[in-house]
Amino acid sequence: MKESLNAPAGSPARRAGWAAMTVLAAAVVLLTSPYLTLDPDVFLEPQKAVYLARQGSLFLHVAGGVVALALGPAQFVSRLRRRFPAVHRFTGRVYLTGALAAGIGGLLLAPTSYTGPVAALGFGTLAVLMLLTAVAAFVAIRRRQVDRHRIWITRSYALIFAAVTFRLWLIVLRMSGVPFEDAYVWGAWLSWMINLLVAELVIRTTWPAGGQPARTTG
Repeated sequence: MKESLNAPAGSPARRAGWAAMTVLAAAVVLLTSPYLTLDPDVFLEPQKAVYLARQGSLFLHVAGGVVALALGPAQFVSRLRRRFPAVHRFTGRVYLTGALAAGIGGLLLAPTSYTGPVAALGFGTLAVLMLLTAVAAFVAIRRRQVDRHRIWITRSYALIFAAVTFRLWLIVLRMSGVPFEDAYVWGAWLSWMINLLVAELVIRTTWPAGGQPARTTG
């Protein structure tokens, strides 16, 4: 992990990390997309009644999350940014819209989280941070602070990627013998806290000056 984080942009380690991130994101997009049908048969059984009662919030959260999760990896491809800036700007706007939708929907659903208030607080905090990072990324690019924008997008996608790591933590914890209910609570926090830590390490190795860029575009 450390070798990958310290590797220069475009290095095999960075490319492998990007590829793994993209594959995992695509897998979760395919896994969660059936929720968009609002078919009760695909819902998590303990949450079925809640989801049926809050279909609007559920659709907003899932639709936004699917869009942001799918488009996120492309935002980190420097060649795409250089060769097709208009495409990058368009997909960036769609990504940020998806992130905001996912955050709003998640915030509305958080109080009803399975297993109770500890998981609800974890998911609620995640939703708030998703909204804050998306807004910060938008404000930065509107001010033409390109590096600062990339830093906030890195944080934003780390939070969006919690959709992947939450499921991975559930698998790891269940394989370790942790009961599903407890694994769910742990996952509600670990899924985004570890992601943010990794994002900060990436930021510090990419922007060594404390992640406080001053460069803007003309």
